[in-house]
Amino acid sequence: MTFALRYAVRSDVGLLREGNEDSAYAGPHLLAVADGMGGYEAGEVASAAVIKSVAPLDRSPMPESKLIDAIAEAVTAAKVSLRGIVEADPTVGSMGTTLTAMLWSGSTAAICHIGDSRAYLLRDGDLYQITRDHTFVQALIDQGRIRPDEAASHPQRSLLLRALDGRTDADPDLSLLTAELGDRFLLCSDGLPVAVSDEQILAALADVADPAQVVLALIELAIGGGAPDNITCIVADVIDTERSQFAPTTAPVLAGAAASAGIEQTKSFSKVPADIDDAGMTRIGASPGSSSSGSWPINGATAVDGVALDPGSRPAQAKPSPAATRAGGARHGHARPDDYSRPSRRRWPIMTTLIALFVLLVGGGLVVGYEVVRGQYYVGSDGGHVAIFRGINDKVLGISLFSVYKTTKIPVSGIPVAAAQELHRNTTGSLAMAQQFLTNITRQYDTCQAAHAAVRSWEAHKPKPYKVTRRINGHPVTRTVIPKYRPKPPIPSYCPSQPTTGS
Repeated sequence: MTFALRYAVRSDVGLLREGNEDSAYAGPHLLAVADGMGGYEAGEVASAAVIKSVAPLDRSPMPESKLIDAIAEAVTAAKVSLRGIVEADPTVGSMGTTLTAMLWSGSTAAICHIGDSRAYLLRDGDLYQITRDHTFVQALIDQGRIRPDEAASHPQRSLLLRALDGRTDADPDLSLLTAELGDRFLLCSDGLPVAVSDEQILAALADVADPAQVVLALIELAIGGGAPDNITCIVADVIDTERSQFAPTTAPVLAGAAASAGIEQTKSFSKVPADIDDAGMTRIGASPGSSSSGSWPINGATAVDGVALDPGSRPAQAKPSPAATRAGGARHGHARPDDYSRPSRRRWPIMTTLIALFVLLVGGGLVVGYEVVRGQYYVGSDGGHVAIFRGINDKVLGISLFSVYKTTKIPVSGIPVAAAQELHRNTTGSLAMAQQFLTNITRQYDTCQAAHAAVRSWEAHKPKPYKVTRRINGHPVTRTVIPKYRPKPPIPSYCPSQPTTGS
């Protein structure tokens, strides 16, 4: 069995940043993401410098025993490079960068991590975060002072405790991990988890087969989530070259600031070693930020309502009113005034009868219509909960033609999508039909609740990855161990993705 990587990388400036300070490298033996810090003080210079320091590790495979030493030496070289840039140009003294990298030898990867970029592992349908953020809020979580769900809104959520900056001598975490066939790894800058939930990341990694489509989907999710920062993602699948239907990726790829044209002219970037273009590397530059949709002008005539008047026409002569005719006739002796002022009394019985018949018909029709309406039932939403209504979902002269017949504690958000769509149609029928529909909804809701409860229990008892530390060639090396566990309980496909309880 021969292990190899099939990978893809993508970087985007996001919606709020003016430029891309992220840098990334993906190659057959090395995956690395660096998130520059400093804004106008050249964060993009720091991230690109670090990527260019570690990129030569990808030139040739090395034995597992040398992985930790090699990546540690590359980080030391990156520190020296950053220190030289800061000494040459003090105006960039506040710049810095994170680094999350994986150096591969067969099925073993050395993980190097400092800062708040992240590495995830998707294995057997479960998502593991295999790096720990070096942030102030993560330290608070570790100490039990805040809950994990409070981290996203904490005012100090962006404060890093460790980074590569050319001024301090902070060391990265170094560990070894043994991959399995079918594993999928995600390396990303913090712009992804800031805008996209772990559940969305898991769904994208699990549902999309092609790594190139996965990184695109993740970027789109981040854009949809507001993308307040640059977003960079590398997705890599562990494949068996002898059995996989897909060929491994062999071309090295640069992305983000490290790949931007003309970056060497930015501030002191000329001090960064530029020796990784020898192998015909593919560059993916970051766009200045474009929307996925736009507006286009539409040609067409604009219609204005109005009446066209013929300038040669004259208004018609007004006919004399009956009152004027009556007055004129009286003056000329052709008719008596009381001929027009007294209606015939013999017409009243006929008019009264017609009016009475009209009232009876309308009133009878209303009564019959009301009884017909009251004989209809439908299942709908009452205050966000499923309910049976009597009547039809309509109004006449502002009067509702329905009333609540029976309420439940089943939230509409907790029922299957197909049932919710049918419910919103308010299809009327007999009471028996409405009750049968409600019975089906109740059965599906109970099934989904039980399935989600089983998953929650499974997650609560799932063993966490643990680390075993030992020294290799004088370096403390931590190996990440992921315990085996029983399969995750299935959730029916018709169930909502999140459990919802009634109130």
